[in-house]
Amino acid sequence: MNPKPASSVIIRRGEAFLLVRRANPPAQAMYAFPGGRAEAGETPEQAALRELVEETGLVAERAEFFAVYDLIDRDSTGTITSFYRLSVFLAEADPAAIATAADDADELGWYTLAEIRGLPVPTSVLECAEKLAATTAPNLV
Repeated sequence: MNPKPASSVIIRRGEAFLLVRRANPPAQAMYAFPGGRAEAGETPEQAALRELVEETGLVAERAEFFAVYDLIDRDSTGTITSFYRLSVFLAEADPAAIATAADDADELGWYTLAEIRGLPVPTSVLECAEKLAATTAPNLV
């Protein structure tokens, strides 16, 4: 099975990361960075920026590549049920803009690393948040 392309985008304000709670599978009811499947002809960056707008209403002009993950789900027999190659990006959004849950996001919020550790999140989200929280680089707005 070949992976389906997907992208997500990390928006950070101070020490808090923007997460959405997924309304649909895969990762239903889990918190994750805004993102989703790429549409035909989209680059991973274009998919990330489109999903950001669709799920949160926030607009970012550009995104910087951060990481890639192979997300594989299996059923109880070990058969692969879904396989996505997730490209994760960092982006900046207007700090005055208000994010609103839309599309397949049930809700959203701004969470610190300590709060993320207590939420149901995919491993990739926790790994990215930990890497970014550990860096001394300026915070993304």
